[in-house]
Amino acid sequence: MDNLSITTADLRGHLKMAMVSLFAVGSVVAVGIAARPSAPDMSTTLEARAPVLKAGKPVIGTFSNQTKVR
Repeated sequence: MDNLSITTADLRGHLKMAMVSLFAVGSVVAVGIAARPSAPDMSTTLEARAPVLKAGKPVIGTFSNQTKVR
């Protein structure tokens, strides 16, 4: 049989295609992990650079589109 087409391939041909695709996925994942830059501990970096926020006085806000009639 012809193992070059996915529709006419026998079991061995399908297994070869599955193994090649799994190898390709593994290669892409490995390259992606290796290419990622090494970052320092993000919690330490964020704590050192974060601004100090202090709570202000409580505010009550209302919103109304109604016209006031007196």
